[in-house]
Amino acid sequence: MELAMTTETETERDPRWQGVLARNPACDGAFVYAVRTSGVYCRPSCPSRKAKPQNVSFFDTPDQAEAAGFRACLRCNPRGPSSAQANAAIVAEACRIIERADEVPRLDDLAKKVGMSPHHFHRQFKAITGLTPRAYAAAHRAGRVRAELPEAASVTDAIYAAGFNASSRFYEQSPRMLGMAPSAYRQGGRDADIRFAVGQCSLGAILVAQSGRGICAISLGDDPDALVRELQDRFPQARLTGDDADFAALVAKVVGFVEAPGIGLDLPLDIRGTAFQTRVWQALRDIPAGRTASYAEIARRIGAPRAVRAVAGACAANHIAVAIPCHRVVRTDGGLSGYRWGVPRKRALLEKEAQA
Repeated sequence: MELAMTTETETERDPRWQGVLARNPACDGAFVYAVRTSGVYCRPSCPSRKAKPQNVSFFDTPDQAEAAGFRACLRCNPRGPSSAQANAAIVAEACRIIERADEVPRLDDLAKKVGMSPHHFHRQFKAITGLTPRAYAAAHRAGRVRAELPEAASVTDAIYAAGFNASSRFYEQSPRMLGMAPSAYRQGGRDADIRFAVGQCSLGAILVAQSGRGICAISLGDDPDALVRELQDRFPQARLTGDDADFAALVAKVVGFVEAPGIGLDLPLDIRGTAFQTRVWQALRDIPAGRTASYAEIARRIGAPRAVRAVAGACAANHIAVAIPCHRVVRTDGGLSGYRWGVPRKRALLEKEAQA
């Protein structure tokens, strides 16, 4: 009995075909594909029924597809902005509205202003920014407070300038938002006690700093003095205490974890960041030693699949190396991208964990 052999078509051998099969929005704008049986050409992310590969042709631009006799798909509108691009523009407009508002706008009012239903708008906003509109507004006001406090005549002036309509609401959130009393933050950490010590590990110099709430910095570098100056720049008015024999034991514990990741590191952390950054950092802490995750995977895990760039930004903003393991986040292809303390250190940390 002779078996029928299936041969791969030229279309299936073309790497662009995988983008069409995946309906990958990242491929939109790079090419279009046309279907001979329908006479229509589409963007790669078109949600219409998939065509048979033998009926598909690829073109670099819509003009080329139309010159070959194909017409634009009415469903995915390949000559105009994609639905993802259109939604991103709408969400960007909503962010500007939130930022200009004196008070947090109601969801229904925001959705009406950008021409969406409240449910669809809320879903798109969270998918693109990683936050709900209310959480975005809170994060924006937190940023404004941090910017206003050093310059304002008083803490009260900074609170109202940042958009809080009641000081009580601000003080309820200030410990999480600032990591210290507002008056101390306003004065560059004045009256805040931060102990620190610098040691050496296989990755070079390591600085560990601790506030009253927990570890607030773990930094790696080549120059110990530069690490100390960076800490001083972050908290210019705090009481920094070094050369503490008791605290040196904590540094030794961190160094031990760097050298032998399998022992684990269970320390209280003083995490200072926006709501979105905090969610990303918690997701990083959930990655087991010896494993990695892509930026896209982290975005999906926190319920914001389109916020890949924002996830990368949160990783870059992390000040607590190894305890918040941003070194375990890699590109989708497994490659090592930027790391605050240098890609060679990222590679070395991953190699140690793989061997543990």
